[in-house]
Amino acid sequence: MSARGKLIAVIGDEDTCTGFLLGGVGELNKNRKPNFLVVEKETSVAEIEETFKSFLARSDIGIVLINQFIAEMIRHAIDGHLESIPAVLEIPSKEHPYDASKDSILRRARGMFCAEDFR
Repeated sequence: MSARGKLIAVIGDEDTCTGFLLGGVGELNKNRKPNFLVVEKETSVAEIEETFKSFLARSDIGIVLINQFIAEMIRHAIDGHLESIPAVLEIPSKEHPYDASKDSILRRARGMFCAEDFR
């Protein structure tokens, strides 16, 4: 995997996943597991969290993109991820605009920079 680099994983609504898949993001690993999850009305929070945790555990994934409204459903799992790789980025969807105040990764980064300013 090191010769090819790391993958981008996507957890999102149908429009978000379709856009990234059309952009060439979709892959299957050697176990035939995809690097994306299309979240629909029937998708359980447990399935979303399980997929998120499986993406974090995969050595071939470097970035996890997740729609912010879906991230809100598993906020405790996202807040528990403290490693820099894979990076977790919350993105807007067509029907749910981005709200920086809800982005725990951005809040954590702002806290780091603010703390450094006072040294």
